[in-house]
Amino acid sequence: MEKNVKISEWVNQYTDEMYRWAYQKTSSSEMASDLVQDTFLAASEKFESFKAKSTPKTWLFAILNHKIIDHYRKKAKQPTVSGDQLFSTVFNENGSWNLSHTPHDWQEEKTNLLDDRNFLKVLQKCMEDLPENWYACVKLKYIMNKSGTEICQELNIAQTNYWQIIHRAKLQLRGCLEKKWFAG
Repeated sequence: MEKNVKISEWVNQYTDEMYRWAYQKTSSSEMASDLVQDTFLAASEKFESFKAKSTPKTWLFAILNHKIIDHYRKKAKQPTVSGDQLFSTVFNENGSWNLSHTPHDWQEEKTNLLDDRNFLKVLQKCMEDLPENWYACVKLKYIMNKSGTEICQELNIAQTNYWQIIHRAKLQLRGCLEKKWFAG
């Protein structure tokens, strides 16, 4: 009975904060809810291992962080569209830009684009259109300011794969922004 009472108290006390943390890390309300639920399930299963050397909140957030990392590791291992398929129209056989796909010069903006809510909405949509493992790499690198080494460890990917993902993601983001923001 003690275990169920404690877990119920923790659910009432920490769910909202854990959900906000998981949402910040995944940008998906469904995924955040699933991760929090999985965290409480794991805490219930491993309740006897909690020795109270830390606070329940610290212990639960440690479990949640491991769940988030596992989520991104699984996503990083999922196959994505091959570079040949994705960029065959962008680059020619020599690796040079096809003239119709050469990046356009973006005009200097009078204001910082990252202060423009409409631009941020378009950027978020473009990021959501990335394959999930690409999105994870971009978010970890540019939003959470993780190093390449940390990202490779968290996602369990090789450095060369990481840099290739970042390169391709940036190209896809640039193309998306050119179409959805700068073109009109």
